[in-house]
Amino acid sequence: MANVTVTFTITEFCLHTGVSAEELTEIVGLGMIEPREDESAHWQFDDRALGVVRRALRLRQELALDWPGIAVALTLLEENAQLRQENHLLRQRLSRFVTHL
Repeated sequence: MANVTVTFTITEFCLHTGVSAEELTEIVGLGMIEPREDESAHWQFDDRALGVVRRALRLRQELALDWPGIAVALTLLEENAQLRQENHLLRQRLSRFVTHL
């Protein structure tokens, strides 16, 4: 089964998310998403970036944060998700270890 990656130009990305090109430049500058090309005139974004920006927009609306605040919130949410996953795996390993005692 082949993996299909959908990419969006700057214009398409802005249309799908509702952010302006200036906001998109700020979002990229804050490291929330990364374009596929280094040169801003040729930036393309994948569907994962689209999801991140949509989540950022929800945070912006719900918490009334500016873009730097949203970048911090997204980082903390990602770290929290990673810690939960690691905790889940450790509990599974501990459970297997205890049953073998």
